Amino acid sequence: MAFEQTLKKDWYNILGADPSANVSDLKQKYQKLILLYHPDKQSADAPAGTMEECMQKFIEIDQAWKILGNEETKKKYDLQRHEDELRTIGPVDKRVHLEEMSWNKDDESFSLSCRCGGKYTVYKDEAEEVSLISCNTCSLMVELLHES
Repeated sequence: MAFEQTLKKDWYNILGADPSANVSDLKQKYQKLILLYHPDKQSADAPAGTMEECMQKFIEIDQAWKILGNEETKKKYDLQRHEDELRTIGPVDKRVHLEEMSWNKDDESFSLSCRCGGKYTVYKDEAEEVSLISCNTCSLMVELLHES
């Protein structure tokens, strides 16, 4: 399954977890649910439709854990969720390349002044993953253009 396709589902919801949950909490929820929906734990005389639903749920739970249980894929997923939320909140003020932003070596971030006097900031380790950056004082955003 391509990573872009995985973004369409709310993996936190599938595990019954809050997006602020730590990996340990996510693991507990995963383990509880995976046992509940495991095919070997289902009644042999259950209707075929019920067995299919349990199997589908089992697969979704396993996929949720593969994404949220791994720090790298969880970070990508969280960044994309945040970006999708931003798209619904405010307008894109302009499109910029990373080279147009100022580098701050103290906290390893790139920044750009907003017309409201606020600042758009993206950290070096997030720069390749992020496409929308919100201003820290208003609802405007800039779209970070990546070289293709």
